[in-house]
Amino acid sequence: MENLSLSATAPVRIAAVGLKARDARRLSAFYRDVVGLEEMPGRDGAAVLGAGGRPLLAIEEDAAAVPDDARQAGLFHIAFLLPSRADLARWARHALDLRVPLQGASDHLVSEAIYLADPEGNGIEIYADRPAARWPWEGGQIAMKTLPLDMDGLLATPRAERPWAGAPRGTIIGHVHLRVGDPAAAEAWWHEALGLDTMARYGRQAVFLASGGYHHHVGVNAWHSAGAGRRNPAMAGLAWVELQSDGAGQARTLQDPWGTVVRIAPAVQG
Repeated sequence: MENLSLSATAPVRIAAVGLKARDARRLSAFYRDVVGLEEMPGRDGAAVLGAGGRPLLAIEEDAAAVPDDARQAGLFHIAFLLPSRADLARWARHALDLRVPLQGASDHLVSEAIYLADPEGNGIEIYADRPAARWPWEGGQIAMKTLPLDMDGLLATPRAERPWAGAPRGTIIGHVHLRVGDPAAAEAWWHEALGLDTMARYGRQAVFLASGGYHHHVGVNAWHSAGAGRRNPAMAGLAWVELQSDGAGQARTLQDPWGTVVRIAPAVQG
């Protein structure tokens, strides 16, 4: 039995993400060997990877794709949520052993997170949540901060000495963070399209939205993409985001104001 997090049991949650890759084989190997996902049977010509039998990532190849551009709308990062702090510590030691270039390591009060990028520049977050009862609130919003991660404390977590054996059962995509041209417009769109609640704002540059009281299922920011228009569909990087919704009667596909493809899937019964 999986011990699923609040992210996975909310009425609307992230199910999977699709990437368009210039070299799908290289990208798949990275997510297998570095992130720890398992290869699964492909579908519709895409490589599929996941954890514990749960598909999380589809990678479709387009060798002619235009390289992604951080100034345009698209993916800021995919956030893989591990079941426990000990799992995050094992992954951190695995990454250090492989000498994986890391882009950051932060304590967000609600979670602890390590950041990196795949070979095509797609952002990745590997994180573990703190218990929801310990999440701080200020003025009706989740109080998330970006503080330095105590890496020594993380690596000393009890039971973290066991070797990393790949992403454990219960690993999910906890949230997806998107680059947009206008965070306020994105906030309004996610409210209307999926009923997500605003959980926190970082000034006018970033908004964090969620379902079911989670700290965020979707982040949007304009830190480098302010004023960006619709995303070039020929660009490598984000292909689609799939969310599962308890209230969806049938599958449907939407696009946000920047052309991000958002698939809505009904909840799986049983």
